[in-house]
Amino acid sequence: MSEELFYAILVIGGILLIALLVVAIVLAVRVWKTGKYLQAMGMGGRWVFWGAIIYTIFPIDLLPDPIYLDDVGVLGGALIYLSRLAMKARQNHQAQPGPAPQQQRPPQIRR
Repeated sequence: MSEELFYAILVIGGILLIALLVVAIVLAVRVWKTGKYLQAMGMGGRWVFWGAIIYTIFPIDLLPDPIYLDDVGVLGGALIYLSRLAMKARQNHQAQPGPAPQQQRPPQIRR
């Protein structure tokens, strides 16, 4: 292998690692922002939220930390799950009937 090819592979690999790191950071921020709906998501949402955040921060992963593919996968899956829970909670909140407005009866005509 020539020296130029080696450096080209090294540069391309470095760029890919930086791109994966940026994607992981963007997904982590989105998951963190979705966490503001934790009260409405229930216990399952809390477990997924904190599990994804801890897995991303924790140094022991399925793949070594310079390779962020597993972190991106965990954060992406958590974001999809939390987004669906948030949409269900929003739909349930909108579907719940509030207090019914009092309707006035039309005056009855006596004969």
